[in-house]
Amino acid sequence: MGKITGFKEYQRKDRVYRPVEERIRHFKEFVVPLPEDELKIQGARCMDCGIPYCHTGCPINNIIPDWNDMVYRGDWREATEVLHSTNNFPEFTGRICPAPCEAACTLNIDDNPVTIKSIECAIADRAWSEGWVEPQIPAHRTGKSVAVIGSGPAGLSAAQQLARVGHKVDVYEKNARMGGLLRYGIPDFKMEKHLIDRRISQMQAEGVTFFGGMNIGVSKPVEELMAKYDAVILAGGAEHPRDLPVPGRELDGVHFAMDFLPQQNRRVGKERLDVDKEILATDRHVIVIGGGDTGSDCIGTSFRQGAKSVTQLEIMPAPPEKEDKGLTWPNWPLKMRTSSSQAEGATRDFSVMTTQIKGENGHVTAIECARCEGPDKGFARIEGTEFELKADLILLAMGFVHPVLEGMIENLGVALDERKNVLADTESYSASVDKVFACGDMRRGQSLVVWAIREGRQCARAVDEYLMGSSLLPR
Repeated sequence: MGKITGFKEYQRKDRVYRPVEERIRHFKEFVVPLPEDELKIQGARCMDCGIPYCHTGCPINNIIPDWNDMVYRGDWREATEVLHSTNNFPEFTGRICPAPCEAACTLNIDDNPVTIKSIECAIADRAWSEGWVEPQIPAHRTGKSVAVIGSGPAGLSAAQQLARVGHKVDVYEKNARMGGLLRYGIPDFKMEKHLIDRRISQMQAEGVTFFGGMNIGVSKPVEELMAKYDAVILAGGAEHPRDLPVPGRELDGVHFAMDFLPQQNRRVGKERLDVDKEILATDRHVIVIGGGDTGSDCIGTSFRQGAKSVTQLEIMPAPPEKEDKGLTWPNWPLKMRTSSSQAEGATRDFSVMTTQIKGENGHVTAIECARCEGPDKGFARIEGTEFELKADLILLAMGFVHPVLEGMIENLGVALDERKNVLADTESYSASVDKVFACGDMRRGQSLVVWAIREGRQCARAVDEYLMGSSLLPR
C-alpha cells in the first residue's frame, strides 16, 4: 500500500483553515484543500501494516488502504469506484466525520496518522468535478414499494440502495427540503448545502421520489403509509433534546441549540422564517451549555452573527491533553480537542454546573454556576465555588435523549428499547410491527454521520431480503 518507505520519508500534512478574521465574516466553507501533488504524497504514507486498523475505526467499512494507494498512483477514477462501493456520500463524511479511522491508523501510534479524511474528501470532490458520479438506474423494476421516513444520511443511503435494485422508493421529510440534520443541523460553514442538492438530483434520476413538508404522524397519518407500501423504514433523528431543569429555564433568551441552528441554515438557504420567533446572537453575550459538536456549531454560528462574547460550559472535567496510546489505540481516545469554532475565540470552562438562570423583565441577564465533581462522584456541587456570568442568550446543547415519540412512533405502537429508541437489531433492522424497519439515530440514538450511512445501507439490504427473499446489496 502506498510507497513502502513512504511513512518514513514523508511527514503528515493536512488541510488548513482560512484565517479566523476572514472566515467568521461569512457562512461558506473555509477549509483549504490540499493540492494534488501533496495528496499523492499523503497517500504514499499509507504503510503496508498487515492489519489495517483503520478498518476497525471506520463504521462504514471504507476500503481505506486501497484508495490511498490509488491516489498515490494517480488512479483517481478507480479510487472513486472503490470509495463509493462502501460509502454513498463520501463528500459528506469527508467534511463532517470526526475521522475515527485516523485515530485507529497504525501511524497514529506516534500522532502522525495518514490524512485519510482529506484524501476521502478529495476523491469525492474530484469525482464530481470530473463528471464520474452518475445515476445508477436499475435495469429492472421489482414492483415493490418502500416508504422511507426521514431524509438524513440514514434515510438517504437506505433509499438510494433500495432504488438501485429496482424498488419504488418514496422519501418523506417533515422539513421543506431534504437532508435532515445534514441540512438543518450542520452549519453551512462546515458543509454547504449544494452538496446535498446534487445528491438529491442523482437519486431522483435513479427513481427516488421526495416529499417535503410531510410530518408523518402529524400532518399525514402513518397508517396511510402502512396501507400503501410493502415496507416502511423509520430513519428520522433522535431529536428529543436533553433539557436543563433549573430555576429561570423559562426565561426568554434560553433556547435549545436545535431551535437556534436551523434558523441560520434557513437564512443561508433563503427559506422562509417565522420572524416572531427569531433567535440571533448579534451583540449578545452568549452562553453555550454542552461541550460537544452541537455546542461547537452554536459557537461558530454565534460568532458569524456578531456575538459580543461566547462562553462554552461543560459539566464534565477537562479531558487530558494527550491520550495514553498503550491503553486507547486503536480505539477513539478521550482527549482535549479544539474545534475550528472553538478556536475562533470562545472561552471554554469545564466541571461547571448551572444552578440558576437570572433575568429581568422576563429576559435572561445572567447565569449562576458552580464547580462540580466528576461523574464518579455524581457531579456533586462543590460548595464555595459559585460564580456568575453575564448572559443575553443561553443555548442548550447537551445532547439528545431519544426520538420524538409523540405522533408517528406512538401511533405505530412499535416497541422501544430502554433508552426509548425504536427497538430493532442490526441484522434484520425490523421493528416489532410487521414490515416496519428502523435505522440510524432513531434506532441507535444520537450518533455520527458514518454510523447513519452504515445503518441505512445495512437496513436497505435487510428490507430487500424481506421483500425478495434474498439480496445482492452489500452490508
